[in-house]
Amino acid sequence: MSARRSYAFIGLGHLGSQLAANLIRNGFAVTVFDRDPAAVERLVVLGADAGGSPAEAAALAGNAITCLPSPQVSEAVLAGPGGLLEGLPAGGGWIEMSTNGQDEIVRLASLASARGVETLECPVTGGVHLAAVGQITALVGGDAALYARHRPAVEAMCARSFLMGPVGSAAVIKVITNMLAFIHLVAAGEALMLAKKGGLDLAQSYHAIVASSGNSFVHETESQLVLNGSYDIGFTMDLALKDLGFALGMGEKFGVPLELASRVDAIFRQGKQAYGGSAWSTMIVKLLEDAVGTDLRALGFPAKLAS
Repeated sequence: MSARRSYAFIGLGHLGSQLAANLIRNGFAVTVFDRDPAAVERLVVLGADAGGSPAEAAALAGNAITCLPSPQVSEAVLAGPGGLLEGLPAGGGWIEMSTNGQDEIVRLASLASARGVETLECPVTGGVHLAAVGQITALVGGDAALYARHRPAVEAMCARSFLMGPVGSAAVIKVITNMLAFIHLVAAGEALMLAKKGGLDLAQSYHAIVASSGNSFVHETESQLVLNGSYDIGFTMDLALKDLGFALGMGEKFGVPLELASRVDAIFRQGKQAYGGSAWSTMIVKLLEDAVGTDLRALGFPAKLAS
């Protein structure tokens, strides 16, 4: 198999494991690494090889993909001891699928460029349940020729991809989409609570909103997990606050007052204080449930979103 169709994949969490699995299912040679041996073993069972470090995995594959929880972790995996830059050859590609701020990804790409490694930023949006079936959307930043070279891999993982511009462009639009998602989530919780306190059937209210001008992707998906009571979206309060921090930073940098995002950031900080940073982000609605003393529950909604 050519080097172009061979990738190291570093970061096998809720999202990364699904993306890597789709690469394997679509015939790519994948060498995986994660600090969790069980996560590695699950991918090995599907046909991946295991690398002993990011550097080793990258040297075996010639190209690398990362899906990691923070810019700090991305930098350590890229440029730290045993990192990708110790293994990737000059001319190799690094596809960064983590969510970063614009300044962070531009700086990390410059570190890679200094070692002859080309960077394609490729954060995704849509949720883990869509990643599981290859229906998630990729937001791409980087050189158009580099995108074309790695597009088969991107399309093996994602149903749609949008080239937004040079490196840093995808970071901006990804932060925008996440900011909107968190605003919509808080709004959906408030809407459902109004329906509950107004004496409406919550299941019927859910479906009526879906069919209305007030509908959103977040209501269609995450409201179901609230109504079930599992809140299990596979995305944490800490990650939400990281992304909201990026949004507020961009607002300050670009001179855009973000009043709604600022208020939602404050609400999520309350949520983290109440339930912990590792709680699912959808539990932000539980903050309202607890404040009002009323649970938002209805029959017929799943504990997890269908893949």
